[in-house]
Amino acid sequence: MQGGSIRLFRVAGIQVSLHFSWFLVAVYQLTSRPHGYQMRVFAIYEYLALFLIVLLHEFGHAFACRQVGGIANRILLWPFGGIAFVNPPPRPGAELWSIAAGPLVNVALIPVLLLLRIVVVRSGLAFNAPDLYRLVSMMGYINIAILVFNLFPIYPLDGGQILRSLLWYPFGRIRSLQIASVIGLIGGGLLTLYAFTTGSTWLVILTFFLLTQAVTGWRRAKELQLEEAETLRPIPSAPTERPPVL
Repeated sequence: MQGGSIRLFRVAGIQVSLHFSWFLVAVYQLTSRPHGYQMRVFAIYEYLALFLIVLLHEFGHAFACRQVGGIANRILLWPFGGIAFVNPPPRPGAELWSIAAGPLVNVALIPVLLLLRIVVVRSGLAFNAPDLYRLVSMMGYINIAILVFNLFPIYPLDGGQILRSLLWYPFGRIRSLQIASVIGLIGGGLLTLYAFTTGSTWLVILTFFLLTQAVTGWRRAKELQLEEAETLRPIPSAPTERPPVL
């Protein structure tokens, strides 16, 4: 994912990049799918608004990670959303806050976008500028859709990682990751069946990504087990020299 990305800008030391495949999908979305606007340029605005909301979501992850003493220096935007490369301290509370902060940004945006929609309606723009009204309304729906989808308890979605962080308290770091990965595989499998039922190519690709990441989570848990075993293995003592027998 990191290869083939274009650097856009840097905010507070966080590099924001855009994967080249974003442009390919953008062209397809804007030329092949109905958008409901009288002026096509508003379809472009809507697509850009989608990734603005995604970007704010990822900044929520990054800043929360830094707040708990973690490392977060990069955000990558790609056709199916965004990825904040965060490395919080290995504590359940730190990881929980780093993950939960993303959806909380979407929660905070709900009243903001609702107020913006009310302003558009009361100013008469809903009738005089229907494309603008539709754009503002769609931003509200997109924000809620991102929030709800990300809260599915499917690892590595935010909901799955929040579940893992909560399970960390009673089960520990490794066992919680194993449980979250298994739930992610089951949930991802069910979502894949739904994607094939609806015939959505993009949803099929997205669910494939989720499944591969769930498998990666399981493998990571195995690696942590080996690291823990190596740490607990006793260090053999050096043989002592015995005096020669005379």
